[in-house]
Amino acid sequence: MASSSRITILPQSKEALLKSYNARLKDDVRSMLENFEEILKLARRESHSQISKITQCEQDALEMQVRSANMVRAGESLMKLVADLKQYLILNDFHSVNEAITNNSQLFRATQIECDKKLMKLRDEMAMDLYDLEEEYYTSIFK
Repeated sequence: MASSSRITILPQSKEALLKSYNARLKDDVRSMLENFEEILKLARRESHSQISKITQCEQDALEMQVRSANMVRAGESLMKLVADLKQYLILNDFHSVNEAITNNSQLFRATQIECDKKLMKLRDEMAMDLYDLEEEYYTSIFK
Protein backbone atom coordinates (compact mmCIF):
# COMPACT_ATOMS: atom_id res chain seq x y z
CA MET A 1 0.00 0.00 0.00
CA ALA A 2 2.87 2.36 0.77
CA SER A 3 4.38 1.84 -2.66
CA SER A 4 1.09 2.58 -4.42
CA SER A 5 0.61 5.79 -2.43
CA ARG A 6 4.16 6.77 -3.27
CA ILE A 7 3.48 6.25 -6.98
CA THR A 8 0.37 8.45 -6.89
CA ILE A 9 2.42 11.28 -5.40
CA LEU A 10 4.89 11.16 -8.30
CA PRO A 11 4.57 13.73 -11.06
CA GLN A 12 2.72 12.59 -14.17
CA SER A 13 5.87 12.20 -16.30
CA LYS A 14 7.62 10.01 -13.72
CA GLU A 15 4.52 7.89 -13.25
CA ALA A 16 4.22 7.41 -17.02
CA LEU A 17 7.92 6.50 -17.21
CA LEU A 18 7.55 3.91 -14.44
CA LYS A 19 4.48 2.45 -16.16
CA SER A 20 6.41 2.17 -19.42
CA TYR A 21 9.26 0.40 -17.58
CA ASN A 22 6.74 -2.01 -16.08
CA ALA A 23 5.15 -2.66 -19.49
CA ARG A 24 8.58 -3.27 -21.06
CA LEU A 25 9.43 -5.72 -18.28
CA LYS A 26 6.21 -7.67 -18.70
CA ASP A 27 6.48 -7.74 -22.50
CA ASP A 28 10.09 -8.94 -22.52
CA VAL A 29 9.53 -11.62 -19.89
CA ARG A 30 6.39 -12.80 -21.70
CA SER A 31 8.31 -12.91 -24.99
CA MET A 32 11.11 -14.98 -23.45
CA LEU A 33 8.64 -17.38 -21.84
CA GLU A 34 6.53 -17.85 -24.98
CA ASN A 35 9.54 -18.40 -27.21
CA PHE A 36 11.08 -20.86 -24.77
CA GLU A 37 7.82 -22.79 -24.53
CA GLU A 38 7.60 -22.94 -28.33
CA ILE A 39 11.18 -24.20 -28.59
CA LEU A 40 10.35 -26.94 -26.08
CA LYS A 41 7.24 -27.86 -28.09
CA LEU A 42 9.35 -28.08 -31.26
CA ALA A 43 11.88 -30.32 -29.51
CA ARG A 44 9.18 -32.71 -28.27
CA ARG A 45 7.06 -32.77 -31.38
CA GLU A 46 6.89 -35.92 -33.43
CA SER A 47 6.02 -34.97 -36.94
CA HIS A 48 3.10 -36.69 -38.66
CA SER A 49 2.87 -34.19 -41.45
CA GLN A 50 2.89 -34.74 -45.17
CA ILE A 51 6.24 -33.03 -45.74
CA SER A 52 9.46 -34.99 -45.68
CA LYS A 53 11.36 -35.47 -42.44
CA ILE A 54 14.38 -33.50 -43.70
CA THR A 55 12.20 -30.56 -44.68
CA GLN A 56 10.43 -30.70 -41.31
CA CYS A 57 13.80 -30.73 -39.48
CA GLU A 58 14.99 -27.72 -41.46
CA GLN A 59 11.77 -25.88 -40.77
CA ASP A 60 11.99 -26.70 -37.05
CA ALA A 61 15.65 -25.63 -36.94
CA LEU A 62 14.82 -22.33 -38.61
CA GLU A 63 11.92 -21.73 -36.24
CA MET A 64 14.17 -22.53 -33.26
CA GLN A 65 16.76 -20.05 -34.54
CA VAL A 66 14.13 -17.35 -34.94
CA ARG A 67 12.67 -18.03 -31.49
CA SER A 68 16.10 -18.13 -29.85
CA ALA A 69 16.95 -14.81 -31.57
CA ASN A 70 13.70 -13.42 -30.13
CA MET A 71 14.74 -14.63 -26.68
CA VAL A 72 18.15 -12.98 -27.06
CA ARG A 73 16.48 -9.74 -28.16
CA ALA A 74 14.18 -9.87 -25.13
CA GLY A 75 17.16 -10.53 -22.85
CA GLU A 76 19.06 -7.59 -24.31
CA SER A 77 15.98 -5.45 -23.87
CA LEU A 78 15.81 -6.51 -20.21
CA MET A 79 19.48 -5.58 -19.73
CA LYS A 80 18.76 -2.18 -21.32
CA LEU A 81 15.80 -1.81 -18.97
CA VAL A 82 18.03 -2.52 -15.96
CA ALA A 83 20.51 0.10 -17.19
CA ASP A 84 17.67 2.60 -17.67
CA LEU A 85 16.37 1.89 -14.17
CA LYS A 86 19.83 2.38 -12.68
CA GLN A 87 20.22 5.66 -14.54
CA TYR A 88 16.75 6.77 -13.43
CA LEU A 89 17.55 5.91 -9.83
CA ILE A 90 20.90 7.70 -9.92
CA LEU A 91 19.48 10.83 -11.54
CA ASN A 92 16.22 11.04 -9.58
CA ASP A 93 17.03 9.73 -6.11
CA PHE A 94 17.63 13.15 -4.56
CA HIS A 95 16.74 11.98 -1.06
CA SER A 96 19.57 9.44 -0.96
CA VAL A 97 22.01 11.89 -2.55
CA ASN A 98 21.10 14.58 -0.02
CA GLU A 99 21.36 12.09 2.83
CA ALA A 100 24.81 10.99 1.67
CA ILE A 101 25.94 14.60 1.37
CA THR A 102 24.62 15.37 4.87
CA ASN A 103 26.34 12.31 6.34
CA ASN A 104 29.64 13.19 4.66
CA SER A 105 29.32 16.80 5.79
CA GLN A 106 28.76 15.72 9.41
CA LEU A 107 31.68 13.31 9.20
CA PHE A 108 33.98 16.00 7.83
CA ARG A 109 32.84 18.50 10.47
CA ALA A 110 33.54 15.97 13.22
CA THR A 111 36.96 15.29 11.71
CA GLN A 112 37.63 19.03 11.51
CA ILE A 113 36.66 19.54 15.16
CA GLU A 114 38.86 16.63 16.20
CA CYS A 115 41.80 18.01 14.22
CA ASP A 116 41.25 21.47 15.69
CA LYS A 117 41.29 20.04 19.22
CA LYS A 118 44.49 18.12 18.53
CA LEU A 119 46.13 21.23 17.04
CA MET A 120 45.07 23.33 20.05
CA LYS A 121 46.48 20.73 22.41
CA LEU A 122 49.71 20.58 20.39
CA ARG A 123 49.91 24.40 20.40
CA ASP A 124 49.44 24.52 24.17
CA GLU A 125 52.08 21.83 24.74
CA MET A 126 54.53 23.61 22.43
CA ALA A 127 53.86 26.93 24.21
CA MET A 128 54.56 25.33 27.58
CA ASP A 129 57.70 23.64 26.27
CA LEU A 130 58.84 26.91 24.69
CA TYR A 131 58.19 28.75 27.93
CA ASP A 132 60.20 26.12 29.83
CA LEU A 133 63.03 26.32 27.28
CA GLU A 134 63.07 30.14 27.36
CA GLU A 135 63.13 30.11 31.13
CA GLU A 136 65.97 27.60 31.10
CA TYR A 137 67.88 29.63 28.50
CA TYR A 138 67.54 32.97 30.27
CA THR A 139 68.43 31.53 33.66
CA SER A 140 71.34 29.58 32.29
CA ILE A 141 74.91 30.60 33.02
CA PHE A 142 76.05 29.52 29.54
CA LYS A 143 74.48 32.29 27.51
